[in-house]
Amino acid sequence: MTANTKEYVTAEHRKAMIRILTEFDRVCRALSIPYILFAGTLLGAVRHKGFIPWDDDLDVMMLRADYDRFLREAPAILDTENFFLQAEFSPKWPMFFSKLRLNGTTCLEKYHPKTEGTHQGVYIDIFPADDAAKTPLGRRLQFYASKVVIAKSLKARGYETDGFLKKAFMAAASLLPRRPFQKVVSGGYPDSDLVHCFFGGASDMKRSVFPKSMLQNRTMAMFEGREYPIPSDYDKLLTILYGDYMTMPSEEERAVKAHAILVDPHHSYEMYEHYRDGMKFDVYTRSIR
Repeated sequence: MTANTKEYVTAEHRKAMIRILTEFDRVCRALSIPYILFAGTLLGAVRHKGFIPWDDDLDVMMLRADYDRFLREAPAILDTENFFLQAEFSPKWPMFFSKLRLNGTTCLEKYHPKTEGTHQGVYIDIFPADDAAKTPLGRRLQFYASKVVIAKSLKARGYETDGFLKKAFMAAASLLPRRPFQKVVSGGYPDSDLVHCFFGGASDMKRSVFPKSMLQNRTMAMFEGREYPIPSDYDKLLTILYGDYMTMPSEEERAVKAHAILVDPHHSYEMYEHYRDGMKFDVYTRSIR
């Protein structure tokens, strides 16, 4: 069968994501770990005071040192009865970023998992911001190295695409060791004034590099009725990310954002173990604005 791309983003799905964000914010406050709303979530906070109406996920970002500390220390105070921290490069999650998921829920995305037992509850994405090289050449090397890590991770997760070049690149990347490329992306420039979000799925290098101060200097903004941290200079960051971010995209552009094929905020993903068996995906997610 073919995946149905019908509208599935419900108020209850968003309510579940806000519940996760509330717990994430609580843990960060308790550990004194700074973060910001990022990407489409930041844009939603500024332009809509909440979710972009056609968006279906929620993104936060931290500096790498804070991100690593969160992964180390959060499990000790996280409400593990209700939430699951899916850390990067963990046994059942080969990806280059982390997620905080809500137990007892389902969010099945457009791929066939290669690892049985992967938690697939409703989630928020947690991205690291890594120190960027001081030279354009150094940043370009980081960008290309990130593509190897990303391709290798996507191949291991079960990502599917209709692009021949993407398939070939993922196949080649799967044969390469991850750690040397990851070290190029994430290490070596602690005194840099710039950071990059190449592990945020960046497709444009120039739009993925910005001043480190944007994560250090923060203010508060309303998002779905509650305040969360965003960069003080949010206008500059959103302009870097999206250009004229206050201009709404066309109806056609809005229709390609959906990540998932099934969201059930009330039942565990374990109920849907074979839901995607035999399913073909002919519509692929593109970036939001």
